[in-house]
Amino acid sequence: MNLDELTRSSGEWLRGTGPESDIVMCSRIRLARNLAEFPFTNRASRTEKSEIESSIRSAMQRANLELVYFDVNALPPLDRQFLVERQLISRELAAGEGPRGVAVGPLENIAIMVNEEDHLRIQVMLSGMALHDVWERINRLDDQLEEHLAYAFSTQLGYLTACPTNVGTGIRVGVMLHLPALAQTKQMEKVFRALQKINLAVRGLYGEGTQAFGDFYQISNQQTLGKSEPELIRILTDVVPQVIQYERTARQALMNEKRQHLHDQVSRAYGVLKTAHTISSEETMLLLSSVRLGINLGLIDDLEIATINELFIQTQPAYLQKIQGSELGVEERNVARASYLRSRLSNGRHVEPD
Repeated sequence: MNLDELTRSSGEWLRGTGPESDIVMCSRIRLARNLAEFPFTNRASRTEKSEIESSIRSAMQRANLELVYFDVNALPPLDRQFLVERQLISRELAAGEGPRGVAVGPLENIAIMVNEEDHLRIQVMLSGMALHDVWERINRLDDQLEEHLAYAFSTQLGYLTACPTNVGTGIRVGVMLHLPALAQTKQMEKVFRALQKINLAVRGLYGEGTQAFGDFYQISNQQTLGKSEPELIRILTDVVPQVIQYERTARQALMNEKRQHLHDQVSRAYGVLKTAHTISSEETMLLLSSVRLGINLGLIDDLEIATINELFIQTQPAYLQKIQGSELGVEERNVARASYLRSRLSNGRHVEPD
């Protein structure tokens, strides 16, 4: 696998085949780990970062993990941004300095970042509402690595991390939800407040500090100390179904009360995406969100959810430049994006609602 091959494939989490996948794009768990014999990344010298990277790569090889390693430090900025868009690395790792990298699984459902904020950031993602399956996989992966690495661990505090908010379990449990109906009915602020009261964070498509492009929201735990991993997972598995139900109720209300308006909105969005000759990333995300909603409500036929899921990623700036084979300015990207959309959506067909 190389970066060019990634442009011809899509991650398992985009396939739209998991439970509740009409609303839950994916489930994700990340574990923060550090090696006991080295200072945290922000205090480590370049030589120490190199030794950390070497130790982790050796451990992955000895554990016989089927992963491909990318040396992020050696990648040009465009390739780093491409990996961010694929949800395989964080913006922090892309913008970092010195020895660092990421190991990626063949289905892109595993990504292990090296020398981000912590020495190790282990990530597993699966399509739909599948937190228990994700936990089983990442727990097993963590155990395989720990057989060959000495983690920084305190019997009193748990796993030690660079950021105090991650101390303890070092776990971030999250789901990415598509909530266009709650956004349209202006109920998201109420949902935000309710989630914050129980120490759950709401972020945008690309994590902390990002906006909710395309009506996608990531809900994750803020607390890592004082509760076990299963307890933290249970909080989300109890709460997320309620958010899903709120979204379903809002969708049904839109269909009952504003059916013609909704159908017109979906039709216009689909039409623009299929015919535009220049289109921005922001407008694309907004229109794709409407089309995704339309598919799930039966307003569009012969267009797979997986195709729309992929387009959320494949119409991002770095992807477009990768497939074009050159760097593009903003206007050139807008033209390339429109051309790509016309090609991918040319076979879709509308179905009138009953």
